[in-house]
Order: sequence, then structure tokens, then C-alpha cells
Amino acid sequence: MNWLNSEAFTAFDQHIMWSDMIGNTVGLIALALGWRRSIWTWPAQLLSGAILVAAYASAQLSGGVGKQLLVIGVAVWGWRQWTRGRQQAQDGSIAIRFATWKERGVLLGGTAVGTLAVGALFSAVPDLSWNPWPDAYIFVGTLAAMVAQARGLVEFWFAWLLVDVVGVPLAFSSGLAFSGLVYVIYLALVLWGMRDWWLRSRAAASRPVMEGAPA
Repeated sequence: MNWLNSEAFTAFDQHIMWSDMIGNTVGLIALALGWRRSIWTWPAQLLSGAILVAAYASAQLSGGVGKQLLVIGVAVWGWRQWTRGRQQAQDGSIAIRFATWKERGVLLGGTAVGTLAVGALFSAVPDLSWNPWPDAYIFVGTLAAMVAQARGLVEFWFAWLLVDVVGVPLAFSSGLAFSGLVYVIYLALVLWGMRDWWLRSRAAASRPVMEGAPA
């Protein structure tokens, strides 16, 4: 599988690797499927994570590698959560809603503490990442976004938006030009998906959430 880390083409003096291009393209598809509340968003995220492990490893971004390993693990869990939610919903759809203030506090607090812990680890062990704090922020922020998505929380779009703010410059500075471009496209999809989930959550709020559904 060495071809994954070989150059696919060059654009604007940036070398685009196959792993970077394919993995992020699948990631875009996964995000679009998430906006549509399709169960297939999770296997797509799993596949994207598996391919991007190779891309981040080649760029010596251990945080990126770890993030993709987490993506794979959370994708399996999210897939299970959404499957259960669909089975218990009368119309077979995924229940979405805004998080409670307690849930928001847990997400924000966990992200802050996690970023400090992972950033400190990356700083203490330079071989893990050449840019420890942004790498740690993306590492933990991605995990928070996926957990919120698995629970059907509208806030997962806000979490992705905050990850993109740091992800775009970090990807370009790391030589992963296609990742940087994809992060820009992510931004447009995130804004679009955020609006759609926001509107849908109003209708969902008028219906009781079934126990065991992603709530």
C-alpha cells in the first residue's frame, strides 16, 4: 500500500498525496451524509480515518494519526448509536436536538482539559508532533464533534466549525495541501448542515425523545 503515500499530482507548488486526497474526499462524503442524517456517514468516516492514518503518519503529525484512530473508534460507536436510534424511532429517522447546558459544559470542559493534556504530552515528547498545541486542539476537537454527532446534538456542527478554524492553516503548513482545501469545503458544508439541523431540531423538540435513542 506504499502508493497511498506517493504523489498523485502537483498543484500550486503543493505535492498532493493519494492518501491525503482519497481520505479527505471520503471524509467530505461522510460529512454530507451526516447532514442528510444517513446511517452511512459512519462507515464513510471509518474508511476516511483508516486512509488518513497513512497521510498524517507521512507528515509526522502524531496528533493527526491519533485523531484518525479515534475517528475509527468513535465511528464504530456512532454507527451503533444511530442504528439503535433508527430502530426505536417510529419513522426510522435519527432524532436530533440541541444539547442541554450541562451537556454543553461537559463538551467544552472536556475539550479544554483534553487539549491541555494532549498538548502537554506532545510538547514533552517532541517526536510526537512538530506543532503540538494546534495538533492537540484538532485531536480533541474532532473527538468532541463526533461524540456530539453520535448523540444527535446540533452542537456537533459548531464543534466542527471551531476545528476548521485551526485545521486549515495547520494542514497547509504541514504540506497536506489537499487536507487544507478540504477543510475549506468542510466549512461550507458545516454552515449548510448547521442550518438544516437547526431547523429540524425545532420540529424534533416538539416530540418526546425515545429512551435509548441518540439523545
